[in-house]
Amino acid sequence: MRYNLPILSVLLAFSATPALAELPEGARTMIDAAIDTGDEAKVATVLDLARSTWPDDAAEIDALEDSFQTTVAMKKAEAANAEEDAIRSAGLFDRWSGEGELGAFQSSGNTDSVGVAASLKLQREGIDWKHLIRLRADYQRQNGTTSREQFLAAYEPRWQFDDRVFAYGLAQYERDRIQGFSSRYSVSGGLGYKLVDSDNLQLSVKGGPAYRVTDFVDGTSVSRLGGLVGVDFDWQILDRLKLTQNVNAVAETEGQATVFFDGTNTTIDLVTGLDFQVSDRLRSRISYQIEYDSNPAPGAVSTDTLTRATLIYGF
Repeated sequence: MRYNLPILSVLLAFSATPALAELPEGARTMIDAAIDTGDEAKVATVLDLARSTWPDDAAEIDALEDSFQTTVAMKKAEAANAEEDAIRSAGLFDRWSGEGELGAFQSSGNTDSVGVAASLKLQREGIDWKHLIRLRADYQRQNGTTSREQFLAAYEPRWQFDDRVFAYGLAQYERDRIQGFSSRYSVSGGLGYKLVDSDNLQLSVKGGPAYRVTDFVDGTSVSRLGGLVGVDFDWQILDRLKLTQNVNAVAETEGQATVFFDGTNTTIDLVTGLDFQVSDRLRSRISYQIEYDSNPAPGAVSTDTLTRATLIYGF
């Protein structure tokens, strides 16, 4: 019998070539199950395990990973577009979040007493704009006499130029008869910069010209041009601290310092606090506030301190 040598050589070569390896069915099932969860960390762990167990199937595993990453990227892009559309179409009273604070305080300085402290903070973030509203009240009556009467309302809009630089505006009202003024109005505007902006630490500074009108309890009034310097500080010290089986605590400090200054008077408001996360919405806070006025009204001292222990509910 005679053979066609070229055809025979091709058949022999084909029979000598091993078939392409396929990923075992159990491995494919395991990878598909991880992909179905949508958890990127879990998928990465399973894929790494599959590569080390079935190194000959690395190409198929890589293809599965590429397909998963493409799907994840598409879903993230769709979610980001949907979020942007929702922000742009939101009404004036939509997309606000905030927190309410209620508790007690102990003060020293112009007053030495115990009383009630309450505050409300509202925030609305858009694509470029951020709006912040703060309301605060400290009030006490002792033996039929008001020993502390301090109220504050402030509105601060911000325009974010890029990830670091922003412009701000500030309109603020204060009332503190114990410090000697029945009302004080302040407006300011300027620029700010985020020095640090990470998951655990945020630090920003701002500054600009300011204008203040102060109405004193004796009926006199004064208006002054000056400036404002502000510092906002937020540091998450601990990630998670487990107190009991059902309660987690997160400790973080929040710091804020605002300085108004002009030719004759400088006021400083410095607040430092420690927050403990009790639940998703409830926090407890201990804070310490220093208020300094370089030129106080007659009969008042320059420095007031205030220690607050409060509960905060977020919404």
